[in-house]
Amino acid sequence: MSPFPALPLWFTWAFLSAIFASASAVLGKVGLENIEADLATLIRTVVVSIFLPLLIIATGKWSNPFELSQQTWVFITLSGIASGLSSFCFFRALKQGDASLVVPIDRLSLLLVALIGFAFLGERPSATSWTGLLLIAGGGLLLSLAE
Repeated sequence: MSPFPALPLWFTWAFLSAIFASASAVLGKVGLENIEADLATLIRTVVVSIFLPLLIIATGKWSNPFELSQQTWVFITLSGIASGLSSFCFFRALKQGDASLVVPIDRLSLLLVALIGFAFLGERPSATSWTGLLLIAGGGLLLSLAE
């Protein structure tokens, strides 16, 4: 159940994700001061690889991964590769640019996800949603041009 009863549970998780993503960007920027971006990405990945199994076990959500379907394995593996490449590129950008400029460009993924969801997943955002996505994308581009 959501701690905010008027909001769906997915919204709570998405909002918490935004908080942790912003903390990750700021902490990562500070941490990149005296280290190469690629090594920082590796260290971050190792930390995540240790932390997440502990979190999953602690929350009682562990199940046997070998019982998953082949399709699930393929798509989760591809997602992991995409996530790794995203982190690799993000940390390189963060090493070279201000977090306040890098993050909005990185978040152009919002518009890309909506377009891919529309084309391949049958998702149909409302006109209001498309307007919001275009405003976010436009804002990200404006911020990058402010440099």
